[in-house]
Amino acid sequence: MKKSAGLFLVLFAVLSTTAFAAGPSRIAVAAEGRPPSSQVSGIAARCPYFLLFDEKGEFVEAVDNPHKDAPGGAGSQAVEFLAGKRVGVVIAGAFGPKMIGAMQAKGMSHLEFKGNAADAAKKALRR
Repeated sequence: MKKSAGLFLVLFAVLSTTAFAAGPSRIAVAAEGRPPSSQVSGIAARCPYFLLFDEKGEFVEAVDNPHKDAPGGAGSQAVEFLAGKRVGVVIAGAFGPKMIGAMQAKGMSHLEFKGNAADAAKKALRR
């Protein structure tokens, strides 16, 4: 009985971890406004909003960037915030080297883009 209960717990832990890790990856676009038609922000870490799109490029939600006014470390703090939102790709007009390093450490990719957020998400899906 103990052996089968232990096997069940190990199997449950492996399957739970695999299911969580395989969850859908979102696209985050640093934006100047909340609608998907908003312009992509020039600097990722200091953007007013992040617009989140699902793995099909559908708009999910707009979230305030809680680290836009941070006195330092805004890029790495923004990456931690976006990782918690299951983001795999971040799009902005430009990225600082520290933010790029933080994204690489989390297995995230980035794309520089000028235009509106919805078009940026579509471009990310095509690459």
